[in-house]
Amino acid sequence: MFNPLDHRGTPLDKQVRTFRELDVAPIDPIDADPYTRCRIITMNGIEVEAVLFSHQFARHCTDPDVRAKLAGIRYVEAQQQKVVNWLLPGISSPLETTIAYEQVAVDLTAWVSRQEPDPYLKQAYEFGVLEDFDHLYRYANLFEMVERRKARKVVDDLTEVMPGRPTALHHRDPVDNLREPYDKSSAAPISRLHALTVMAAEQQTMNFYMNVGPQYMEPIARQLYQEIALIEEEHVTHYESLVDPAETWWEQLVTHEYNECYLYYSFMQQETDPHVKSIWERHLDMEVAQLQAACELMKQQMDKDPASILPETLPEPVRFEPNKALLRELLATQIDLTTLGTGYVTEAHERFERMQERLMAGEAPASDRVIEEHRRVFGDEYRVEAEGPHPVESLRTDASHA
Repeated sequence: MFNPLDHRGTPLDKQVRTFRELDVAPIDPIDADPYTRCRIITMNGIEVEAVLFSHQFARHCTDPDVRAKLAGIRYVEAQQQKVVNWLLPGISSPLETTIAYEQVAVDLTAWVSRQEPDPYLKQAYEFGVLEDFDHLYRYANLFEMVERRKARKVVDDLTEVMPGRPTALHHRDPVDNLREPYDKSSAAPISRLHALTVMAAEQQTMNFYMNVGPQYMEPIARQLYQEIALIEEEHVTHYESLVDPAETWWEQLVTHEYNECYLYYSFMQQETDPHVKSIWERHLDMEVAQLQAACELMKQQMDKDPASILPETLPEPVRFEPNKALLRELLATQIDLTTLGTGYVTEAHERFERMQERLMAGEAPASDRVIEEHRRVFGDEYRVEAEGPHPVESLRTDASHA
């Protein structure tokens, strides 16, 4: 199995690319594998997190030599982010890309939950994925109303489009979005990588929605993006709180770089587009050298062997694949969950009800109204159930009937 610590990679002084090299051809907007698009969106979020983390590290670092090293690596990471994100075709509308973002959130988080060895962390991913699943359903209805296009053409039946935990019920008191962090001294290395991956993906979704939402003219579109962008803020809080805050800057830096190696390697194994695969391969070679640099900094600054916090070899590759069976099981067993403190309950509690009242003020939110409007225009809601009826026949699709 591949171990990035055993490889040299592309030397750091050879990693800066020309503008011509950065100007990559985008994927085919019609014929590209939906999961190729998902891998692109995921790696964009991972690279954005790498850049933002490096900036925060630099702002808390007093050593000029370390700041210089971070700046050099960060510039290359920023170039990698541009290459990855520019693989998306310019012809795709923000709403079409939004459908793809939610497919990422559903199938990446579901896959992570299936692999996660820690029961508490696993529950955190299972809880979150039912909410992103419902976001996909709400945006799919908006997509048909605004663009007269069907989400099935975007997700290609790999991911079902139907109600999850109703979006209106995702609005909770901020304190109830905090989870217990894993213990860095005992957590499995894969658990640390999972938490960082899902956090970065949700962070990018939050950033995307809060920037593209006001670009729409339709009031229902603007309102739906605003509502779900706030829920994505909750999700980032939910996932980032899983990370042990006792991890040092150096440990976090090494974990970030290792995780990038892990994901580029994973996606390189699965990628069906030769052009995109060549980019994953090139970036993996670059990340290997960036990881080596991070490991050297950790040794110098902490006198600690980075291998002590990393797996002996890369874990089982991350895969994008359908997760219909898992999602249907979760719909049947966890649809009624909400959070209380760092745990989960099945009944609404005082803080939850108070937050709902403060936000709704007796009015239905956009996530409910988009379904009502779709029914008014088309006679029914938009949903794609590839394997029979919804597993919870009594599930109401909006909070006003829940």
